[in-house]
Amino acid sequence: MNAILVLILGALAIGIGYGFYAKRVDRLVIQPDDKKTTPAKMYMDGVDFTPANRNVLFGYQFKSIAALGPITGPIVAVKYGWLPGLVWIILGTIFIGWVQDYGSLVVSMREDGQSFGALSYQLISPRARTLLLYFVYFYLWLIMGAFGNLIGMNLMKQPHVPVGVILVVLLGILAGQMTYTWKRDIILTTIITVILSFLGIWLGTLGFVQNIFRAIYGTAGGAASPVLFLSVTRDQFIGSLLVMAICYFGAVLPIWQLAQPTNYVSFWIVFIGVIAGVLGLFIWRPGMGDFPAFTSWNVPGLGWLWPILFVTIACGSISGWHSLVSSSGSARQVEKESDAVFVGGGAMFLEMFFAVIAFLTATVAFGSFEGYQKAGSVLDVFAVGLARFMSHVGIPQGFGEAYGRVFLVLMGLTIMYLVVRFMRVASAEALGDRLPLLKNVHIGSLVAISLTLILIWVVPFLKIWVVFGAANQLMASLALLLVSLWLMSKAKRYKWTLIPFVFMFITTIAALIYKAVESFGGLKGVDSKTFIANMIIGIVSLFLVVASAILAYDALKAIRRLGVKGEKAG
Repeated sequence: MNAILVLILGALAIGIGYGFYAKRVDRLVIQPDDKKTTPAKMYMDGVDFTPANRNVLFGYQFKSIAALGPITGPIVAVKYGWLPGLVWIILGTIFIGWVQDYGSLVVSMREDGQSFGALSYQLISPRARTLLLYFVYFYLWLIMGAFGNLIGMNLMKQPHVPVGVILVVLLGILAGQMTYTWKRDIILTTIITVILSFLGIWLGTLGFVQNIFRAIYGTAGGAASPVLFLSVTRDQFIGSLLVMAICYFGAVLPIWQLAQPTNYVSFWIVFIGVIAGVLGLFIWRPGMGDFPAFTSWNVPGLGWLWPILFVTIACGSISGWHSLVSSSGSARQVEKESDAVFVGGGAMFLEMFFAVIAFLTATVAFGSFEGYQKAGSVLDVFAVGLARFMSHVGIPQGFGEAYGRVFLVLMGLTIMYLVVRFMRVASAEALGDRLPLLKNVHIGSLVAISLTLILIWVVPFLKIWVVFGAANQLMASLALLLVSLWLMSKAKRYKWTLIPFVFMFITTIAALIYKAVESFGGLKGVDSKTFIANMIIGIVSLFLVVASAILAYDALKAIRRLGVKGEKAG
């Protein structure tokens, strides 16, 4: 298999899935009406409800959904061989991924910007609302743990990374001021902030800048960073705190001041990197060498192809996180109903193409299956692989690798502060009446951040990742369920969302049970840290299974109530 053929398959998937299927559903089923007032205009408060230009909102949506999932998942999944992962990335997006993103955005937009908690109360039952809020909180905690581990404990401890990341965040704040306060032209704002962002990445490659961070981290002169507690070293401790500080400000400031503009600036960093990588691939035209199409049904350290592959690629084909961004974020910023398919559907297809690029960094950048296995961590595979692609358009390998690592941090960080924002909203809705302090945005955010630090300092990354992936896909199935119920309630065709729900629900329940059994089975003869980690993963897995089973039971009763309308529209 050649890299160019893979890119062509990705482009064809966009043409068929978005150009035909998504636009057809939008036109015939949802039937957007630009004369209707969207929640962004109706409740415009300058905080959550803010009408946004469709191109700015597209950038916000893409950078809010495309985190480390479409990078990490495909790179890990090719351990099964290149074929299973590629098929799931493409077909999963065409038939399931965009359906969930777009459907979640439309339902919330048509229902006055309501969150999934309110929608579950309305469409399923009062109990469903409470269960969903708890489910969402645990699920978001796993996202923070997975990405916090990758970024805070690994990438931010590398001395050439922090300065570029900090400058991009500051430039995002500047972009917000230029756009919304100073009313500057979006093109001028983009040019200034993006050019300065590249300057920040270049500064990180300079020796004297790296030496400053080595001194802070205790790694000057090649020394190992000292261990502070458990197995957490000083550089990991500082890196994780720096990430959490950015997440705190991103969660408590109005969305237009930090989250939206920083995501917009980061979008261009990511987009330019992807374009440079694609151009490099067309110039280089590498093949996969001896990389096998299929290796084994059961990969050690991962598990069986089904259900584990479908939760390992936690984004890039479908992701529950997208439904939260679409419903609680973008749906409250859509200016016109006709923008929904471009923002909700189009961003998902762009993420699919991004997942294809990540897939290629693993399968073609190192020349062979053995080269992939020796390349190091998942993050190293992507950063070095992307740098090799970009080197064929004249970008130096050293700068390319620094760029790739900042790229990775931005991919994760620019959704993490949104996760904290959603966590404090979920905790306030679920427990705010009993614990009024949780209604305070600062307290709610600090609780979420504290729980995240405990998770990333105690539980190893791979244990978090697979359970996060399962919870992520289970969240996606529940989103598809809510969209299906809404379609039934409006007497609209619903099988295009209900069938994907059934597949994802069965698959992810199986994956969570698999990981729970594995975790509880690994409690004997281990050290205390491993024991605690296995207990956390096992308990969270079982809770998610039980909560989702109850939600599905209540939803089945709701479907029966809606049966008459649904039969007319099916």
